Amino acid sequence: MDPISDMIVRIKNATEQRKESVVFPYSKLKLAIADVLFKDGYIKSFGKKGKKIAKFIEVVLVYEDGNPRIHGMSRVSKTSKRIYHKTKDIQKVRGGMGALILSTPKGIMTDKMAKEANIGGEALFKVW
Repeated sequence: MDPISDMIVRIKNATEQRKESVVFPYSKLKLAIADVLFKDGYIKSFGKKGKKIAKFIEVVLVYEDGNPRIHGMSRVSKTSKRIYHKTKDIQKVRGGMGALILSTPKGIMTDKMAKEANIGGEALFKVW
């Protein structure tokens, strides 16, 4: 299974069940994605747990007045079909209320950060 899709599903399920935090297997890509979600305010905090082989990432979710900050997430690029966007082709998610997470040559970025840096890349997923 696709590791990014697994991460998205775990976060979505945790928000639907009103869990305080969620844990998933560690990778550098997932850690970079968690960092971008943290900077954009979708998660409260994140951290690496475990040593050597058994490493995990724990993400603490944000709730505002009992409602989760993350209302939904959907995968754009899949293992079978990669979707790439040039800078001019990047569109707002949910009228600017969401974010498109991109994998660019300068690292993982949101759509707003990529437009400011004038960089395109692979669209990983949308979050709102």
